[in-house]
Amino acid sequence: MGWAYDSIMHVSLFMCCYTRHITIPDTEIELHAIRAQGAGGQNVNKVSTAIHLRFDIDASSLPDDCKEKLRQLTDRRISGDGVIIIKAQRYRSQEKNREDALARLQALVEKSAITPKKRTATKPTRSSVKKRIESKTQRGQLKILRGKVGESH
Repeated sequence: MGWAYDSIMHVSLFMCCYTRHITIPDTEIELHAIRAQGAGGQNVNKVSTAIHLRFDIDASSLPDDCKEKLRQLTDRRISGDGVIIIKAQRYRSQEKNREDALARLQALVEKSAITPKKRTATKPTRSSVKKRIESKTQRGQLKILRGKVGESH
């Protein structure tokens, strides 16, 4: 699975059965540079290296099924209003944090775009049922033999 970010973020999913191509225009993604928290010396107080990404699910051009799955995800980064908020401050450079925030958004969108394979209900074969019942009977006989010697069964 790969993606690229030019002026538009492209999310391409290559799965076993089909290919799904989702494009998110950069106008739908809000990126703000903020000051990072934590250690970093004087640089952390002067330079805004952290990135605050906001993506409104309802106002986006994503397919309706992806929007619905994104809203149903139990992720603390998705607010009650349906806005994805990602704060990236892992790296010391603003560009790397921007790439990290976009990669995390891409991972969330990919997660919502994958449709799980439907489970086909199957019936156990007659021989497997017979084997299972025989093993249960054998196990029961073994447990009966564990009783006291003087008892009769």
